[in-house]
Amino acid sequence: MKISRPTENEYNVSSFQYRYIQAVTGEDAFKILRENISIVENFYKNIPAEKLHFRYADGKWTPIEVLGHIIDTERILAYRALCIARGEKQSLPGFEEDDYVKATNFDKQSLKNLLQQYKAVRKANLLLFKTLSSKEFKRIGKANNISYSARAMAWLIAGHELHHLAILKERYL
Repeated sequence: MKISRPTENEYNVSSFQYRYIQAVTGEDAFKILRENISIVENFYKNIPAEKLHFRYADGKWTPIEVLGHIIDTERILAYRALCIARGEKQSLPGFEEDDYVKATNFDKQSLKNLLQQYKAVRKANLLLFKTLSSKEFKRIGKANNISYSARAMAWLIAGHELHHLAILKERYL
């Protein structure tokens, strides 16, 4: 199974999504998504316990909240990939990430629980992506009134995760 890099007409190259997709090395998002399971788990297990609930500034998320955000975002992007692959004609809704994190109790959940959720979501999405044909991956749909392919959603999941790991390394560790 391989999810090749999307072409520039499969996502908005003038937005932050471009940075996410460009941050992913290689030419196979499926491989990166599979490999990142252990990378993310090991990364989080190596964060000192006192840093898991640290905010580097008022209003910024803790590393635990970042992990919860990564999980929520993957769920949303995978749902978008499924809808687009199935030919959904309606524009899928956007979401405000800060509002989503504020509405949760991520900071009260254990790292173990969040890592279990992360792995379960990722494994389910890998199984989903295995079922999509090349034609389905290349279908274009809309999310937040912006055109994307289902394939671009897989790459956005990988790039979004890498983006947040880089921020955690830079600002928290």
